[in-house]
Amino acid sequence: MRRRALLGLVVLLSVAGCGGGSGGAADEETFEGAPLEQQDPGPIHVHGLGIDPADGSLFIATHTGLYRVAEDEQKARLVGQSRQDTMGFSVAGPNRFLGSGHPDVRTDLPPHLGLIESTDAGRTWKPVTLLGEADFHVLETAGNRVYGFDATNSRLLVSGDRGRTWVERTAPEPLLDLAPHPRRPETAVAAASVLYRTVDGGRRWVALGGEAGYLAWPRPDRLYQVVGSGRVQLSRDGGERWSPLGSIGGEPAAFLAVSATELYAALHDGTIMVSRNGGKAWSVRSRP
Repeated sequence: MRRRALLGLVVLLSVAGCGGGSGGAADEETFEGAPLEQQDPGPIHVHGLGIDPADGSLFIATHTGLYRVAEDEQKARLVGQSRQDTMGFSVAGPNRFLGSGHPDVRTDLPPHLGLIESTDAGRTWKPVTLLGEADFHVLETAGNRVYGFDATNSRLLVSGDRGRTWVERTAPEPLLDLAPHPRRPETAVAAASVLYRTVDGGRRWVALGGEAGYLAWPRPDRLYQVVGSGRVQLSRDGGERWSPLGSIGGEPAAFLAVSATELYAALHDGTIMVSRNGGKAWSVRSRP
């Protein structure tokens, strides 16, 4: 049974933000499955976003599979044939993705995928650690460091070796999102009912207060967030103070910063918005 489960994961799973965009909500329900073999619902119910540095393609991690949008296209196309529910998703390098969530219901895998990895841009996946034990709704990478918020029991796990081993830290409360500092991965800002910051890899947290949303931290002096109304904000001091930018035009589901000026946001209907001027103006990148 164990061998069959691992084989199913490598062959059938195609899942899945700098690093990867995030969209983890701690109260998501496990995907029950649907008869999707002969239809493509498109990238609805988005959980995460990422840009593959290998070719610039946009990847959209959803409730029903991983989708790819080529650089010169707007249409999102399913990667592989799996309909796995990808809750956590992060691009860790060219063609290398990390993911978590729940398996395609056509496999006999356990309900929680732990940490899984793809080295072929999401076509196939293999288990790394915690198969059957963890469901990361927040999954962020910064070099060799990985932060994962496990929604099965509200624990924060931190790895310094790309997810091969983990230490448990204390989350201040169930997390919506987390953004590591782009140069000092021991520092991170997390979003829950308010914003929190750690400077020691999650051992201790200080409440910053204020409105909390989806986060992206592409440069030390550019921490972005998009809040529930769709308003985009910028902090230049690590989350202490915020200034308003533009609006994505609706409620966010995931957020990604590729650079200090190139930002992506998913709306709840699966539309992906893009800004190329640091969040001031937004346009449609892809529609479901």
